Amino acid sequence: MTKGKVDALLGIVFGDEGKGKVVDVFTPRYDIVARFAGGPNAGHTIIFDGKKYVLRSIPSGIFDTGKINIIGNGCVIAPDLFMAEAKELEAAGYDIKSRLHISKRAHLILPTHRLLDRAYEAAKGKNKVGTTGKGIGPTYSEKAARTSLRVGDILERFEEKYLALKARHEQILRDLNFTGYDITEEEQLWMKGVEYMRQFKLSDTETEINKALREGKNVLAEGAQGTMLDIDHGTYPYVSSSNTVSGGVCTGLGVAPNTIGEIYGIFKAYSTRVGSGPFPVELFDATGDKIREIGHEYGAVTGRNRRCGWLDLVALKYAIMINGVTQLIMMKSDVLDTFDTIRVCIAYTKDGQTTTDMPYDTEGWQAVYKDLPGWNTDLTAMTSADQFPAELKAYISFIEAETHVPITIVSVGPDRAQTIEL
Repeated sequence: MTKGKVDALLGIVFGDEGKGKVVDVFTPRYDIVARFAGGPNAGHTIIFDGKKYVLRSIPSGIFDTGKINIIGNGCVIAPDLFMAEAKELEAAGYDIKSRLHISKRAHLILPTHRLLDRAYEAAKGKNKVGTTGKGIGPTYSEKAARTSLRVGDILERFEEKYLALKARHEQILRDLNFTGYDITEEEQLWMKGVEYMRQFKLSDTETEINKALREGKNVLAEGAQGTMLDIDHGTYPYVSSSNTVSGGVCTGLGVAPNTIGEIYGIFKAYSTRVGSGPFPVELFDATGDKIREIGHEYGAVTGRNRRCGWLDLVALKYAIMINGVTQLIMMKSDVLDTFDTIRVCIAYTKDGQTTTDMPYDTEGWQAVYKDLPGWNTDLTAMTSADQFPAELKAYISFIEAETHVPITIVSVGPDRAQTIEL
């Protein structure tokens, strides 16, 4: 961490790595925590003092009562879902209105965006992407088409702008033969969410962040999803709709590349993926089921089963390259506590060809594995790396040697206290 810099904390494979927990641990070291991409499909789960919190749009630094949290311009926001999330925090005793700032340039998810999301998915048939149906893709599409509404629009002539965009959406839905819906109650709640958002500081957050940097303050940029879900560099078209990589920090917060400091890459000790798309390390056997059950691999927002497999070094090394990762953070190591052998994917093979580089299209590629001895030790009570079994140390060293990046934190359980810095 360097004063006057933006450090980025990113999921670097398929997301769901536990970014929220690490942001929560890191927050005392920073002045500002800022989300730079994604929407309410990104569920960050944080557990401490016996309580569980799931954040969707609000940065995970919100639990430190002395720090400013920012939803940046690269994010998309559903006012009704934001209101529900914020009120849960207020009910838990957190005063967030004075500490949570929202970019006027962030874009709004309308109720009709969610209808469009479902209609587009239905039209794709067996080729559906597997979206969460939250309206995020259609919102980002309209952002690119320059027809979307932004948070700043709620401050002037909002009803007029809203009705015009809603009418446009309804025409598209008719063209797709997607009718018979009734969003009256949903729309009423959404409008209450808009009124609720007006109670927060809606600002030019890029100016706010850059002023803080000039004053020598430091910022933690919190990522959403993972590199393999990046709209440009992920497993397209089975991706998210925003830039989840380190370059997205600059565009999603309005900061220059020379303000970026450390880039923390978070990954699990194994692999998971949600939704459709190729996944060479996926396990369809009892081992995959065991990882899912021990790791509680179900979506924090959707509850969907996560597809599980062994660690994929091809994807991990690709993500490290794309992001310029300077430090690695390995999560959920304890999930592998009871395996005699732990496998690691070191290459892909297809039609007699083998590669250690990420292919343009991973469809049909099979994983090539290296077997390592498991540690068969309960890690959850450990408080120091000195207590780690030799097999876990060997696993860490193997990953470091393959990626040429140090692992500086290992998580051995879901609680914030079960986070060991090396």
